Amino acid sequence: MRNFLVVMLLIGFAGQAEAAVETKIAYVDVGKAFDEYQKTKDADGTLEKKGQSKQDEREKKVDAIKKLKDELALLSEDARKKRQTDLDQSLKDLQDFDSKVRDELRRERDSIVRDILKEIDEIISDYGNKQGYSLILNDRVLLYGRQDMDITSQIIQILNERYKKK
Repeated sequence: MRNFLVVMLLIGFAGQAEAAVETKIAYVDVGKAFDEYQKTKDADGTLEKKGQSKQDEREKKVDAIKKLKDELALLSEDARKKRQTDLDQSLKDLQDFDSKVRDELRRERDSIVRDILKEIDEIISDYGNKQGYSLILNDRVLLYGRQDMDITSQIIQILNERYKKK
């Protein structure tokens, strides 16, 4: 019985020592930080320009195909067969172009997203260490959090300030 009391006293003292250490908890809306990060906006603009450039290139290919189709109607049977082969190849080339462009833009976007999310994670970790946080959660898994525990705006500010310096 005496050992039991000693163990209980030790547990009680340990609990009080833990309670004396402040546990700071916060959360971040990572989606909002990603969307409001200027680097994300700049990358989106760059990708949009590339996409528009590829769209313009695609339109030229479509126009050439339309021209081939129009010419086909005016040709003799022998010439039509030759032009049909050219048309079929042009259609295949257009499909290949579409697929290639879609894959390239998707891979580039995925790479940019990965890099930005990694950067956001690093900023959050650095901020948490410097500010003495025990735990920082992603708000997507959070069921409830007081507004004063949301550090999203601070993270966005740090991200954008560091981006401007680069």
